[in-house]
Amino acid sequence: MAPAESAVGNSPAALLCSQEQEDAYLFGWNPTPGIVSVWANRQGEAVVWRREGERVHCSHERFWPWVLATSLTDLTAVGGHLCRVAVLPPPPSEASPGLIYYRELDGPEGTYRFLLFCADQSRLERMLLRGAARRLGRRLASLAELEDYYAVGPVEQYLMQTGQVYFRDLAYEHLHRLQFDLETTALDPHRGRIFLAAVRDSRGLATTLEAPREEDEPRLIRDLCDLICQRDPDVIENHNLFGFDLPFLEERARALGVSLMLGRQGAPEAARRLRRYQETLAIGPEARRRLRYSVAGRELVDTLDAVRRHDFVVRDMPSYALKDVARYFGIASAERTYIAGMDIVETYRRDPERVRRYALDDVEEVDGLSRRLLGAPFALASMAPRRYERLVSAGPAMGVLEPILVRSYLRAGAALPRPSGQEVESDGLYEGGAVHLFATGVAEHVVKADVASLYPSLMRTFAIGPRCDRLGVLLSILGRLTDLRLQHKEAARQAPPGSIEANHHAATQAAMKILINAAYGYMGAGKMALFADAQAAAEVTRRGRAILDQVVEALRTRGLALIEADTDGVYFAVPPEWSEEQERALVTEIGAGLPSGIRLEYEGRYRAMFSHEVKNYALLTYDGRLIVHGVALRSSRAEPFGERFLRRALLATMLGKVHEVRTAYLETVEALRARALPAADVATQVRLTKTPETYFASRQSHQEPAYEALIKAGRRHWFPGERVRFYRTTEKQYVWLPDENTEEVPAGQEWLALAPTSAEGETPLTTMERVRQSSKELAERRDYDVEYYIRLLTSSYAARLRKAFAPEDFEALFREDRQLSLFAETKPLEQIQPRWIRCQLPRPD
Repeated sequence: MAPAESAVGNSPAALLCSQEQEDAYLFGWNPTPGIVSVWANRQGEAVVWRREGERVHCSHERFWPWVLATSLTDLTAVGGHLCRVAVLPPPPSEASPGLIYYRELDGPEGTYRFLLFCADQSRLERMLLRGAARRLGRRLASLAELEDYYAVGPVEQYLMQTGQVYFRDLAYEHLHRLQFDLETTALDPHRGRIFLAAVRDSRGLATTLEAPREEDEPRLIRDLCDLICQRDPDVIENHNLFGFDLPFLEERARALGVSLMLGRQGAPEAARRLRRYQETLAIGPEARRRLRYSVAGRELVDTLDAVRRHDFVVRDMPSYALKDVARYFGIASAERTYIAGMDIVETYRRDPERVRRYALDDVEEVDGLSRRLLGAPFALASMAPRRYERLVSAGPAMGVLEPILVRSYLRAGAALPRPSGQEVESDGLYEGGAVHLFATGVAEHVVKADVASLYPSLMRTFAIGPRCDRLGVLLSILGRLTDLRLQHKEAARQAPPGSIEANHHAATQAAMKILINAAYGYMGAGKMALFADAQAAAEVTRRGRAILDQVVEALRTRGLALIEADTDGVYFAVPPEWSEEQERALVTEIGAGLPSGIRLEYEGRYRAMFSHEVKNYALLTYDGRLIVHGVALRSSRAEPFGERFLRRALLATMLGKVHEVRTAYLETVEALRARALPAADVATQVRLTKTPETYFASRQSHQEPAYEALIKAGRRHWFPGERVRFYRTTEKQYVWLPDENTEEVPAGQEWLALAPTSAEGETPLTTMERVRQSSKELAERRDYDVEYYIRLLTSSYAARLRKAFAPEDFEALFREDRQLSLFAETKPLEQIQPRWIRCQLPRPD
């Protein structure tokens, strides 16, 4: 079949900045509906699966693999046979297989203005590398080492060249999604096996496949593959799919000689087998390399990626484990079955039906997470020329915006800019966003006002875009996204709650918000981004600081108590007698004085706020919820006893109930001294960053508690990223507490028994039982270092309240003795008050 309409047919001069053109930039121009998956290779072969109702149609197409280059030097140096074309080379069936075709795009020298085509991209890259190696006088392994070339993967090449996108004219509910979850006798596939797989899908399937005996496992794996192919889903989902289920399944299938044929009919047989590769997970500060899997015809989605992305924004999730996440989002059924992770195998022996219910509840919750979190990536797939499965974890700037920009330039026949890597001189021009801490202490009747999408609004209002974006595509996309998002927000509000229409519009506006907010970050991304412009980014932040200063000054002149201002929003306290209507009226009044296109919004009101540091505060809502923000007040490694104390003390402090702060402290000290708390309550949890080889190499000079706890337990193998719980004993030793409910376990995790050696001939099942039993016993022990944990209570947890009280009051509150009245320098407890932040309204004349 001939390829669809080419991306390289028009000249820049012929482009009109119309709504139709803006939509072509944003959504592609090819109207092909219902694409649910695309497979392509470096030889220009593509397979496209399209959904029409309950049927899926498969078509085979040809496209021209391509690479962008700044010059033709490296090809002519090695005698490449070049042929210039006006738009596209002739159809692959008519083209000479030995030729390299090129089209010269419109643009200045030094930009990516040569679009190279070859029937075999691998051959083209080999020629380019030979020529570049000769030019540079050194060996090269890949084009990624050279800034002279720009390339994307085969699927992206096909979608950009044809203007197609996923899911056109489909709603999320139209997708056929399947979830599966494995239950195993150990977390290491070399030491355990699969004994149960739970499977459900969005068409009503809910079943389990089981292998009670070891010899049944190959049949279970084959049945799972057959069931997936029979049900023929568009998407396969699970929580920690790439971290556990697929690596475990892959290794067990390899060991048993079972082929994992999971892909769709229509693709080459090799492409239908599960394939692994490395990728960079680009979600916030946890960006790292990891294993990823893919299979032709189906999109593989890990809901753990969506959870990480959500928490990167809200930063209030206690855990990423499935059960905790389901409770957090309110999708856990009141009837769901819970079994501790290390009890599952033994429970299956005694009560297999209970484990079946447990496993099916797991996949039911995965479906709920998908419906809750994956609507926005689904909508992004209808804009960006990338596979849906990649957009779940892609960074919105480089992973979504840049492919849209590249597609737009190729469509226009325009050269793409080469990253300049320009940096703004350190002369104060690029100061970043404004951050102010006006007061520390406790405020009551607090309001948050926020400038809606400040940086994107400034970019649009003042037409601040990258100078290298000669077509103005980024600003065009930004404007269209802003307008469309408002339309979708209103449509979602008007649609019946919970309807397909409401969900579609809500997900689309959320996706558009992601792109809108990524525009400024993309512009300031430096050498990573083709269209970066550091000076333009600096101009945006300069104007942003001026806007925020204007809002702050308007609040100050009205006598309101400023607490904190951060980039685009400000917290301030109002008089206690003010109503919400008065608060809203104030925000509207101040917003009216801002430049046109900049909107100040009333974001929320709070009963109280404890201001600790910039971006570190606690809020108390009027309905009694405590919200803690910032790593200074909350930490992923927090000991449970200290976390409970801190939340209790924060709540009492913000309510002005100082005696309850004192009581919380003394009761916690008493519980530690009486050893009323189990070891699990004083244990800390950290994420490992070092391999065993790295740690053992430096162990003699520097010992770290987390690793020492593992070594003392007999473990010699662990993996970076693994979370470890441990506590300190009276002998100042560190003891590892295996987590019974661990779900996010890196592939290949080796859980050894707690004894340094295991009995000869011991099976993985009995090893798991020993770990389970030892874990429970350790968690209940009381041999922790009492004095150490009392010091920790004061120095780590109570200390976070130091800015809430005067120094002498803080020392009195967190002194262990009970008779404060014996100390003449200490004021009575009932006279101690927090450091209040009050507003000073100007007196009327």
